Amino acid sequence: MVEHAFGPYLKQLREQQSYSINQLAEAAGISNSQISRIENGVRGVPKPATIRKLADALSVPYADMMKQAGYIEAANAVNEAHDIPEWATYKDRRDFKKMLEDEDDLMFDGIPLDNEDKKRIKDVLTGLFWEAKQMNKRKKNDEPDSRQ
Repeated sequence: MVEHAFGPYLKQLREQQSYSINQLAEAAGISNSQISRIENGVRGVPKPATIRKLADALSVPYADMMKQAGYIEAANAVNEAHDIPEWATYKDRRDFKKMLEDEDDLMFDGIPLDNEDKKRIKDVLTGLFWEAKQMNKRKKNDEPDSRQ
C-alpha cells in the first residue's frame, strides 16, 4: 500500500473543500485526532470503512480514495493475473461460476457493500479460486496411486 502518499492526499482533499480537521471529523463521524494522525503519517492507511466515511464526507469517489490507499491496485493485479486458465475443465468453470453467482448480501463492518466493492471482492476471489484449483490439481498429480 502507498501509506506515505495517503496522508498528504487526504489533506489536499480536505483543504480543497475548505474543511478544517474538526469539520471533516464531524462530517465523517470519526475523531479529529485520527484525521490528523492520518494526514501527518503517524497512522498508516485507514481501513476501508473509514475511507468510505471520508469519501462520503468529502464527496469524492470511494474508488479514487481506495486506489490512493493502495487497496484497489492489489485486487486488480490479482484479477489480471488470474483470468480463467487454459487448464480449467468444464467442471472447474462450473464451480467457479456457481461461486460467483452466490449473491448473498456482502457486508463489511455491518455496512452492505455497493456493486463496485462486490466486484472488487469477486476479482480477488477469482484469483484465489484458480490458485486453489491449480494447487489441488498438482496435489492429485503428485500423490502416488494407492489403487495399485
